[in-house]
Amino acid sequence: MRTVRARSAVVLAGATLFGPAAVPVLADTPAPSGSASAEATAGPTEAGTTFRTAAFFRQGQRATAEASTGDYLYWVFPADTGQRPTVTASVTLPESAARHGASTWRIDVYDGLRRRQPCMYGMQSRAAAQEAATVELACTLRPVRPWADTWDDDPLPGSYFVRLTVTGLPEEDLGQPFTAEIGATSVEKGGAYAGGGSLAAPLVPGATTEEAAPADTPSAVEARAPEDGWSSGWWSDRWIWTAAGGVLGALAGIGGYTLTRGAGRPSRVPPAV
Repeated sequence: MRTVRARSAVVLAGATLFGPAAVPVLADTPAPSGSASAEATAGPTEAGTTFRTAAFFRQGQRATAEASTGDYLYWVFPADTGQRPTVTASVTLPESAARHGASTWRIDVYDGLRRRQPCMYGMQSRAAAQEAATVELACTLRPVRPWADTWDDDPLPGSYFVRLTVTGLPEEDLGQPFTAEIGATSVEKGGAYAGGGSLAAPLVPGATTEEAAPADTPSAVEARAPEDGWSSGWWSDRWIWTAAGGVLGALAGIGGYTLTRGAGRPSRVPPAV
């Protein structure tokens, strides 16, 4: 998100000049591609039934699918360094008269290594009463980091898989039709979660290079990347804070030297008359 990071730099520079009151603006400003206020665009109208067949959508799009209760539905979307994704799901349930009891629905999010990522907050599992028409689910992930140690499970840039299914319902209700709608948005967290390195490549399972792809089709890497490409991983708005701190430190040193020099000068005694 190069454009977003450029704007972040301007905001942080303004924070240095006008005080800390400007900082929360950056913390709560969502990325343009994942803005909750942006008009959602149409996404895929089908879902996959495995990780390999997951339907691809971009942040800001709304993906839909029709399936039968008991099916596992899969989607995949890209998330880049510094983003904190929130996945939402809305399930339109079968007619209440045709159901025999309550049902419980759940969404799980996995990274490109198929590691299930915990939710910072959000209702990722929810029970729906027999008379309920819809059920709403949400999962906010931890901010995506540019790299992590091999033993860590921090979310990394690349593909994120969403799985939706019913985890509990009367056996008589298996196979009844339902409709699902999935979406994802992100808030830019910036340098607060930056690291000292970056991955050699984003975690995009099954990705191929452009040389291996046919000349008239985009590579799998490009097809699974954000619209403006993956970030390089070296840039962080932490550089702005570092530069601003250096400038303020230099100004403070100059000011202190000036005051000290002025205090050490002998006072001038007027000449005798």
